[in-house]
Amino acid sequence: MAKAMILPFLSTSFIVISAILVAIGWYYIAQRKIETHKKVMTWAGAFALLFFIIYASRTLFIGNTAFGGPEDIKIYYTVFLVFHIILATTGAVFGLTSLWSGFKNRMKLHKKIGPITSIIWFSTAITGVAVYVLLYVLWTPGEATSLFKAILGW
Repeated sequence: MAKAMILPFLSTSFIVISAILVAIGWYYIAQRKIETHKKVMTWAGAFALLFFIIYASRTLFIGNTAFGGPEDIKIYYTVFLVFHIILATTGAVFGLTSLWSGFKNRMKLHKKIGPITSIIWFSTAITGVAVYVLLYVLWTPGEATSLFKAILGW
């Protein structure tokens, strides 16, 4: 695997692991195994955080990868990407709120938003894998420019 592809592969893997752990957490809460549910969901949050650290670092220092596929489908990719970004941002807010409400024992809120959070998280993971496939598997990735270079010229 080329050097430039390692970080996107890792970050995508971490978000998929996070979603799998959320599914496992669902199973445990349905079994009323609250402590196991809490541990698994904490790990799901940790893998989501690892994803975010890699993604944010790569965005700042290396940049985002431009779409390298055919020009006639670029608009569809862009609309799909915007949808994914909205899902991911919403999922992060819901995820943090779900974790916070669970740890603070605010069960009414936690039980209300937990299932919604999970659905958003699964959708984010699925669309994230699709973005990865579109950027790095189906076509040669486009160029990446770091945020610092784009803004400050470094």
